[in-house]
Amino acid sequence: MSTSYVTHLECSLTGRRYPAGEVHGLSEAGRPLLVCYDADAIAAGLDRDDLAARPAGFWRYREFLPVRRPENRISLGEVTTPLISLSPAERGSGELLVKDEGRLPTGSFKARGLALAVSMAKELGLSRLAMPTNGNAGAALAAYASRAGIDSVVYCPDDTPEVNLSEIELQGAVTWRVDGLIDDCGRIVRERTDEEGWFDVSTLKEPYRIEGKKTMGLELAEQLGWSLPDVILYPTGGGTGLIGMWKAFAELRAIGWLDGPLPRMVAVQAEGCAPIVRAFAAGEEHAPRWEGAHTVAAGIRVPAAVGDFLILRAVRESGGFAASVSDEAILEARAEVARRDGLLLCPEGAATYAAWREAIADGRISPRERAVLFNCATGLKYPLPPVTRRFEA
Repeated sequence: MSTSYVTHLECSLTGRRYPAGEVHGLSEAGRPLLVCYDADAIAAGLDRDDLAARPAGFWRYREFLPVRRPENRISLGEVTTPLISLSPAERGSGELLVKDEGRLPTGSFKARGLALAVSMAKELGLSRLAMPTNGNAGAALAAYASRAGIDSVVYCPDDTPEVNLSEIELQGAVTWRVDGLIDDCGRIVRERTDEEGWFDVSTLKEPYRIEGKKTMGLELAEQLGWSLPDVILYPTGGGTGLIGMWKAFAELRAIGWLDGPLPRMVAVQAEGCAPIVRAFAAGEEHAPRWEGAHTVAAGIRVPAAVGDFLILRAVRESGGFAASVSDEAILEARAEVARRDGLLLCPEGAATYAAWREAIADGRISPRERAVLFNCATGLKYPLPPVTRRFEA
C-alpha cells in the first residue's frame, strides 16, 4: 500500500515551495530543503495506541517520513535505542540520561539519516550516490546502499579511523582517502558529481537525511511518555540531528501529541572546531569556516556547516546555548563514564557529558533538571587506551 503525508518541500531560507516526488538537492538559494507534511491528515490517520503496537525501530514512524512505497523502506534491523541513566556526583533531584545511538546498524546514529536518504534514492530511481565523511556516515551509506542495490562512493579525510575506512570499503562503497578535512572531501564530491553521474548525499545537501535524524526526537518523546526533557545536549558537526529533532518536536506539537515547554537545545562542539559556538556568542546567523580544525572527536570536526543558520535558529528558539569543550575534557569524560557507569561513550558523546558537567558548574543547567545526552556511536569504533600491565604465567 502506497501512502505519504508529504505535501511539498520548502527552502529553509526563503520559504519557496518545491514539488514532492522529484529529485532535489539544495534549493535555488543554495540552502537545505525541508520536507513538509499534512499535520491534520497525520492526526486523523494515526493515534498513539496504534503506534505503540508496532515493531520497534524508526520505520514505526512511517507517517512522519517521506517514503511512499513500503518496498522502498530499506532496513538493516533497526532498534529503538535505549535511554541509560547515569549517576554523577553532581546530580541533584534531576535525571541524567544517555540515548545510546551506538546500538543502531553500522554502530551510529548515521544509520537513521542514511536509511532515509537511500530509501528515497531508491524510490526516486537514483543509482549512484556519493558523499564526504569523517567515518560513520560513510559506513551507513555503504551498508544501506549495498542493501538497496545502489552504488556508492565515499571520500574520507586521511586521518579517518582505520576501522571506519575498512568497514566502508568492506560494505561496498568505493572508498578514497583525501589529504584534507571533510569540507575538502565535500568539494571533491561537488566537483566530480556531474562528470561521474553521482547524486550528492552530503549533510543537508539533500532533503531526506534530516527526516531520518528527526526520528531521534520522535523516539525520545515516545520513550518519555510523550513528554520531553528540560535540556538536550547534542554533539554538533553538521547539526542534522539537532535540526531534525527540533523539526520533530514542532510536528508532534502540530498534531496535538505534545504540550508544555520544549527542551532547551545545546549544541556541543570541541574547542578545536567550534564555528557554531563562535557564531552563537557573536549573535550571528551564519558561522564562517573554522580554520585549522582539530579534535579527537572526529565526528564533530566540521569546519563549516551548510545548515549553520538552522542549528543556530533551533538553539536560540529553544532558549538553549552552544558550548565547546577541550579534548582533555572529552577524554576525561569518556574515562569517567566508562569506569563509573560501565558505558563506553564515543568521543563525540563524551563531549556532551563534559559540556553538561561544565554547564552544571556554571549554572547554565540546574542539577534538578532532566537532561538527555546523545551518544552518537559505539565507543568501540575509536582508538582506546592501550593496556600495558602484564603478568607472567
